[in-house]
Amino acid sequence: MFEESNPLNSYLEDTTDQENPLLKKVNRETYLKETMPHMLSGHYQGRVLAMLSKMVHPRLALEIGTFTGYATLCLAEGLEDNGALHTIDINEEQQERVQSYFDESPYASQIKYHIGDAAEVIPTIEGEFDLVFIDADKKRNLYYFNTLIDRVRPGGLILIDNVLWKGKVFNENPDKQTQQVIELNQTLAEDKRVEKLILPIRDGLFVLRKK
Repeated sequence: MFEESNPLNSYLEDTTDQENPLLKKVNRETYLKETMPHMLSGHYQGRVLAMLSKMVHPRLALEIGTFTGYATLCLAEGLEDNGALHTIDINEEQQERVQSYFDESPYASQIKYHIGDAAEVIPTIEGEFDLVFIDADKKRNLYYFNTLIDRVRPGGLILIDNVLWKGKVFNENPDKQTQQVIELNQTLAEDKRVEKLILPIRDGLFVLRKK
């Protein structure tokens, strides 16, 4: 786990593929216009998401928590030519700007942007998922995992963000929200349906491969 400003992060960004112009635009405008820009996946984690997506090459992918669409665009890089990525967010205020980013991308026809409660939207999406990225309401992470695990194909990936919770998971007396993250991690570590590991990048990315 590391902070965006430290030397390790700078070195990692310098030695990976660079952001394309659209991702640079999303990054820049997020920091200019959003009150919580740190929610953006960012350059290095974006490249990790893109790499994982390209390895899975999904026909059907799902993202819970769009924010400003940076991770969405990274995940879309790995889609099959006729693949689709459904992304869900509760915030209507960003819809017009985020949709404009998708429209500007090569994946405009493949990204299906939903505004609403993910618990209500997910049942309306048909098919078996190859890749799922969960980056939304942390209290619901286990609910999303349990809801989706039977809809992910064998060999498919479920990715869950923020599982190190700014290092608070190591606290001896964790607060309630941190305790929820700890319990999620413990539950997933014991789940025999998936192979799993946590990548200690940004705020921790849980990578789970369905057996």
